[in-house]
Formats: sequence, C-alpha cells, structure tokens
Amino acid sequence: MSSTLAGWLQALALAGALALCYRPLGDYIAHLLTSARHLRVEKGLYKVVGVDGDADQRWPVYLRSVLAFSALSILFLYGLIRLQTHLLLSLGIPEMAPHQAWNTAVSFTTNTNWQSYSGESAMGHLVQMAGLAVQNFVSAAVGIAVVAALIRGFTRNRTDRVGNFWVDLTRIVLRLLLPLSIVFALVLVANGVIQNFHGFHDLATLGGDTQSIPGGPVASQEVIKELGTNGGGFFNANSAHPFENPNGFTNWLEIFLLLVISFSLPRTFGKMVGDHRQGYAIVAVMALFWVASAALITFSEHQHAGTAMQAAGGAMEGKEQRFGIAASSLFAASTTLTSTGAVNSFHDSYSAFGGGITIFNMMLGEIAPGGTGSGLYGMLILAIVAVFVAGLMVGRTPEYLGKKLGGREMKFASLYILTTPALVLIGTGVAMALPGERAGMLNSGAHGFSEVLYAFTSASNNNGSAFAGITVNTPWYDTALGLCMVFGRFLPMVFVLALAGSLAQQQPVPASAGTLPTHKPLFVGLLSGVVLIVVGLTYFPALALGPIAEGLH
Repeated sequence: MSSTLAGWLQALALAGALALCYRPLGDYIAHLLTSARHLRVEKGLYKVVGVDGDADQRWPVYLRSVLAFSALSILFLYGLIRLQTHLLLSLGIPEMAPHQAWNTAVSFTTNTNWQSYSGESAMGHLVQMAGLAVQNFVSAAVGIAVVAALIRGFTRNRTDRVGNFWVDLTRIVLRLLLPLSIVFALVLVANGVIQNFHGFHDLATLGGDTQSIPGGPVASQEVIKELGTNGGGFFNANSAHPFENPNGFTNWLEIFLLLVISFSLPRTFGKMVGDHRQGYAIVAVMALFWVASAALITFSEHQHAGTAMQAAGGAMEGKEQRFGIAASSLFAASTTLTSTGAVNSFHDSYSAFGGGITIFNMMLGEIAPGGTGSGLYGMLILAIVAVFVAGLMVGRTPEYLGKKLGGREMKFASLYILTTPALVLIGTGVAMALPGERAGMLNSGAHGFSEVLYAFTSASNNNGSAFAGITVNTPWYDTALGLCMVFGRFLPMVFVLALAGSLAQQQPVPASAGTLPTHKPLFVGLLSGVVLIVVGLTYFPALALGPIAEGLH
C-alpha cells in the first residue's frame, strides 16, 4: 500500500470516527452544561472555594472570574517553574531565566503551549505534572466555559445572567476532560507511549557512543495535550518523538483527540439553542475548511521539484519516515486549524505553499474546528458578521437565532475580529524593524520573514507551533510573544462575554418572511465567504511578503 493511499484511508477513518462521536459527545457536553444536579465532589469543591453552585453570574462577574483564575494560574505556574530546583523530581535541572519562565507560564495558561525550551532538559517531572499538565486541563476548560456563556446569551431572555464560571469550569474538568483523559491515556500506554518516573539513562549506541535517554510521565500529559488542544510536548521533538507518538495508530489517535471535542461542540450549540440544524451548518463550514486545508497541504508537499524530492516521492525533509507526507500533512492541517500546536513534523521544512497554508490556517482564527471552545465562539462571531452582511444586502435589521444584531453587538464582534490581526501585524512589524530581532532568523529573505510572521501568528492565536528556524529564547521575544498570548487570549474573551450579556438581555424576535435562514446551504456558503474575505483582506499583504513570494520565486 502506498503512503498516499494509507494517508487517505487514515483521513476517511478519522472523518468517520469524528462523525460517530458528534452526536453523543455533543449531547453529553450540552447535558453537563445545563444540568441542575451537582455531583457530591463538586459540592465539596464549591464549599471549599466559597462558591454558590446554584447562583448564576452577570457577564462582568463571569469575566472577572475568568481573569482572576487565569492570573492566579500564571503566578502559580511561574513560581513553580522558578523554584523547580528545590522541588521533588527536579532531575537536577536548573531553574529557568525569569523571562523564559514568564513566557512559559503565560503560554500554558492561555492554552498556547508555545515552548522556547526543550521539555526533557528544562523541566523536571513535578513541574511537568503539577504545573504544565494541570494547566492543560483548566485552560481547555476555560475556553469551553466561555463559549457556554455565549450560547446562553442566545438562549436566555431579559436577564443579565450568563451562567456560573466556577460551576462550568469544575464540571468540564471533572465530567469531561478527566474521564476521557484517563481512558485514552491507557490506550496510549498500551500502544507504546511511556509512563514512568525515570530520570536519564545513559545507554551505549551502535556507534559506540553514549546517549542519555529521558523517561517521564508522558502518556498522562500527551492525552490532555491533544484532547484540550494544548500542544506542549513533554519532549522537544513533540509528537515526532517515539516516546510520545510511537506508531501510525497513535499518530491517528492523537489527531482524533485534538479534533473530537471541537468538532462535537457545534452539536452542543444546536442542542442548547433548540435547533440541531444550526449546529449542522456550523460544523459543515468547519469540515469544509479542514478538508480543503489537509488536501492542499498534502498536494503541496507531494510536488516533485528537485532531484531529492523526486527520489523521496515528495518533500520529506523534516518529516518522520514512520508517518510519511500524507499523515504528516493531515496532522499539520489539524494542529494549525485548532489551537493545538502539537507537531509530528517540522513546519519550517515544508514547501513554501505548504508552510504558507499552516500560517493561513491560524490566521483564519483557528475556527475549523478551532480550540476547545475558542473555535466555536470564533465561528459564532463570524456567523454574526455574516448575518449582518446579509442584513445590509436586503436592507433590514439582522437577526440571528431570534436576537437582533444592533450597533452594540456589532461593535463587540468587530473588536473581536480586529484584536488578533493587530497583535500579529504590529508584532511582526516591530520585530522586523529591530536589527537584533531580525538576527534571530535562521533564514534570510521571504522565508526568514515567514518565520517571524509564523511566530507572532502562532502566539496571538494561541496555537503554539512554530517555524522553528528562529531564535526566540531572548528577553525581547519571550516578553513580546508572551504579551501577544495574553492579549490574544483574554481580549477576545472580554468581547465574547460582553456580547453574551448583551444578547441575554434582549427579548427574542419571532422569525418572519425576511429572516435569513441560518441552517441552509446558502448560509454555509455565505459564512465561508465571510471567513475567507475577512482573512484575505487583513493578511494578504503579509502573506505576499512571506510564503507567497517564496513560492513564486
């Protein structure tokens, strides 16, 4: 069987598995977000924290809870990293520099998982488990909690309440992420992913040299790394490392895990608003972009321009022989269309257009299907813009799911859309204007520009992957990229929750003959067009200077 055929079969099996999970998992998430019943362990946690589990919050209170929890998470993780030499299971690894510790703490708290360090040589086991893995759970839960509040904005009327953040956070971790992680961690261990507390073992190589082989609790972190669209690898090679991703099946399973929750959340949306057709329309747009991206990257990497690529059957530089081009391209498309950032190949070694598509995927806002929660609320913001555009065309006040979209709602949506491009383009421009930061590029010309553009796109969209041919472990880059992660994560949440509060206060408007049906193929096409136009007009000049110029050259 050729690697191309194997890749397409993997993609078909993946699509089938995601389709099978769409309804049961989406319905289950809707149930846990709407149930009035609290588990005994949840009641105990509420009592410890001092939270009334039956009291809903106004959107400003919900927002303050999100920000306060995230700020405390950053401080706790920063302290843990800086003090790791004094902790158990530190393996004798020295503490991080302050600027790198700041970058890492922000990275994992914002669900970015950008790594300017090598995991096996910079982090002890306790920090990996009690610090990084814990943030993998709670940062993913925060994203789902925020989209739950937005959905309640559509379903509730004449109220200023959008839910209880602490209840949402607790339920998502205990009832969704933790059980799935336990099950799939066992599957990963059974298929060769390591799970131990070993330090470094010196082994003799076939060449007669000595190599230090690290161990660690990898499987337990690997599963939530993918399931929560986090992406931070236990090892520097991430999912290209055989201890994290031993074979073709684990590679397929990891792609499935990083997609399954985000692709199921549109069903949750349809269930909570009382119209499953709305969920089908949203997931159709997500699936359309995912399939197109995977196909285009695979096609780009199979072009045989040059003797070496003809001999290898495609652009194999930077790719694992175990996976080949098709499985690597599928992973690259999936990880950049979500906020995962995990990699099983070296994106910097992709062809100009193949690498350009990975950048473009993140510039879309990672909405196909996007991060856990963040992908759906990003798509819903674009759906609101699409409905507004349609309303302008026919000359009537736009409505979405019975809620009028006036000036207040459109301001929140517009600010959401403008935030990330501003961070990406300003950050890239400043970096390219500073000679010392340009010196960090491994390559010159268009590809070197693409490395910088990728870094700021990844940080601002909370992805975490990189064109790794750039030196970013400097005080300037650690600080600048850290700020992009913070603002790229929490400013959009401010606008999403403000929009949720504005929608919840409205009285629903009954549908009329002039109401745009938002569950039909026409709306799917309109929404897809809005996504492409918004991204194209915003980022085309930057893409033209980077991957497009390199590819045409």
